[in-house]
Amino acid sequence: MERTATSRAWGLAHHFESFEQQREASYLGMWIFLAQEVMFFGGLFTAYLVYRLFHPEAFAAGSHELDIILGAINTAVLIGSSLTMALAVRAAQLDRRKLLVLFLLATIVLGCVFLGIKVVEYGAKFEHGLVPGPHFEWHGEGNPRQVHMFFNLYFAMTGLHALHMIVGIAILLVMVWLAWRGAFTRDNHNLVEGMGLYWHFVDIVWIFLFPLLYLLGRH
Repeated sequence: MERTATSRAWGLAHHFESFEQQREASYLGMWIFLAQEVMFFGGLFTAYLVYRLFHPEAFAAGSHELDIILGAINTAVLIGSSLTMALAVRAAQLDRRKLLVLFLLATIVLGCVFLGIKVVEYGAKFEHGLVPGPHFEWHGEGNPRQVHMFFNLYFAMTGLHALHMIVGIAILLVMVWLAWRGAFTRDNHNLVEGMGLYWHFVDIVWIFLFPLLYLLGRH
């Protein structure tokens, strides 16, 4: 009886018989969620590939307006955040509370660095009139309407990705508070592992976005 009460206190929901069963259900739910996220981003990737197939010159011209150095830095930042997130998961598995908090905070910091760099990139696009809409300006090579479509997709894809980053950071902040209070243990850390899967998915999406958007037509 005492063991059951302790398990409930540390987060075992009433409709599960054990932490193992709860963890398996949590993983299944996260993988189903990620599957629909793949379909969600897949529509944007498909639209990008179709338009790029029909307008390769215009898309290459638009890609050359992107800052490849900032894009590469952001790629390195996200890879680093995947490492810190993986270390956070490992710390949770080993019941190392302080290390868990430390690595979660490091992941948050790297995520904020990524978003800060995106703000700088977006600011440059606003300054040069490359934001989709009635005030879009294009004086370079390529059909302006086709280049406009490139930037439509650029902002849609990177904006949606950034939104996922913001949501992830918000969840991580809550998890830091929970971790500091000792809510995660060797038996009950499925929330940390589930968040790790989500964060790695967001990072993988960027790994595809970077070459598709930033390296197009470059030699």
